[in-house]
Amino acid sequence: MTVYLGTYGKVELRRQFDGSELYFTITTGDVDNTRKRFGCNLKHGQLSTGDQVEITSTDNVALSFVSGYTQTSIKKFLHIDDVDGIRLYDTFADAINGGIPNAVALAEPASDIRIRVEVQNADYRLLAQVDSFELNTQRETADITTLSDEFRSQVSTLLSGSGRMSCFWEYTGDTVNDLPHYLIQLLLRTKVGGNFSARFYLKSANYNPSGVAAALNDQIWYEFEGILTSCATQITPDSAVKIAADFITTGEIKLQVEMESTDFLLQEDNGKIQEEDSDAKLLLESSDT
Repeated sequence: MTVYLGTYGKVELRRQFDGSELYFTITTGDVDNTRKRFGCNLKHGQLSTGDQVEITSTDNVALSFVSGYTQTSIKKFLHIDDVDGIRLYDTFADAINGGIPNAVALAEPASDIRIRVEVQNADYRLLAQVDSFELNTQRETADITTLSDEFRSQVSTLLSGSGRMSCFWEYTGDTVNDLPHYLIQLLLRTKVGGNFSARFYLKSANYNPSGVAAALNDQIWYEFEGILTSCATQITPDSAVKIAADFITTGEIKLQVEMESTDFLLQEDNGKIQEEDSDAKLLLESSDT
């Protein structure tokens, strides 16, 4: 019997809106080009540091508050400071770090600009410091017993899910992964909700207690969309600070299995194209080459 330990499980999150759009007006007094920072009457909790957003002019005018920019739409990462001021960045890591040097340069607009803001995150990011997670699935049933039946009859109907994830709290030090602090921010969003997409991994690549060589890079995970319903912070004198978040699923729950090596691209005839390294050409696996 092969024993798999939970020490190789992991959680990946993708930030989401609940479908809402935010509308703001940027005026000349809202932009501080020296500090590369602007305000737009953002309410606390509406957006979070690290969110990738698309900012679009609703009047089809150039977003002139971004220095040298002449287009009507731009996609950037946000850093939200303690008083809900906003800086724009080109990368997630820069947005998490914040600061003036890597922020996008701004300019005072000549007139007011009405903008629409939408979250556009498309990438899954590893949730750091996870120590446990669970996903519960439940199938509801409907009673179809008739008066003449001797035994009760039921049919299956809808599938629902819920669960919890627990993390050691961390606030700084990681600019690649989502920190557990983000779970608190996600729950407290006042306008766009606590929606997210997640992948809960049962087996990840390079973890292979079975000893079967072909299974080394196999991955098995649950993939679903959900919404946070509660978030608890646990502080005790004799242990590390932890965050536990409860959620319910809001759509389809998939159990995904990836069994093909990521090093190969399959042709229509099941032949393999192997990429040796980033500098090499693609080699066709055939007797002629």
